[in-house]
Amino acid sequence: MDILTTIIYLFLFIMMMVFVFSIGMLKQYMPKKEVLLVLVVAFLIGSIGGAFFIDPIYDELPNVVGVIEKTMPNNEETLYLDLSSSTNIEELRSNLSSTPGFKSFEEKSITIPLWTFSDFERNYFQEIVGNIDYNYKDYNVTKSEIKINLTDNYTSTQALKSFSDWYQLVYGGTLSYAQIRAVLVVDSSALDTFEKNLLERGIVASQIDGPVQDIVNNTNSSMLSNWEFTLVCGGIGVIVAIMGIYIDSVVLAYMKFRKFLREKRKR
Repeated sequence: MDILTTIIYLFLFIMMMVFVFSIGMLKQYMPKKEVLLVLVVAFLIGSIGGAFFIDPIYDELPNVVGVIEKTMPNNEETLYLDLSSSTNIEELRSNLSSTPGFKSFEEKSITIPLWTFSDFERNYFQEIVGNIDYNYKDYNVTKSEIKINLTDNYTSTQALKSFSDWYQLVYGGTLSYAQIRAVLVVDSSALDTFEKNLLERGIVASQIDGPVQDIVNNTNSSMLSNWEFTLVCGGIGVIVAIMGIYIDSVVLAYMKFRKFLREKRKR
């Protein structure tokens, strides 16, 4: 929501509260039993105004605090990327590293989907994978895929080549697909730039960690639901109406108090 729309919505809600206040000031011209009706109307007007004008602004609160957090110096965000083996990793790395706000880009693991293993095949892979390449930090074999974690500074291209060469030698076939897990660390102030850059390549981070994401998540978890917030706005309408109802009494009491002070000074 842009600033102009926010200002307009706030202005309209304030105007509704002015109307409620004005209704409350009419108390002296209406029977006492109708005061309750004024409070009900005030609640309805506050609820409607809150639902239509304030709730959209309230929903933007996580984004607002996120934008503020992005301006804090030395904040970093970590983006977890699940990439296809067809992605040109070196070109992606070069593009990202040349973007202002870049901190680091590391390829962490590769996941190779195969067929559904029998118990014998699974045991075989569990024993043999670690011998294919000493740069495999560790690995995990499930019923249908093999996940290999990479040592530092070892690329997914190198890991896939060594596994593919072994697979072709043993099975006489080629690998059709693999998933690469990479971790991108960027300056928080440049997060939007990197997300847009990745999206243009058809890449969306599967997870984002960092102070910006933390404060957005914490704000979301602490916010009222839409209906609860609507009830709060209705309560504001009631409070404004009560202020209008008793404003004359307050003003009269204030004037009497000032008169009392003046007379006391004269003495």
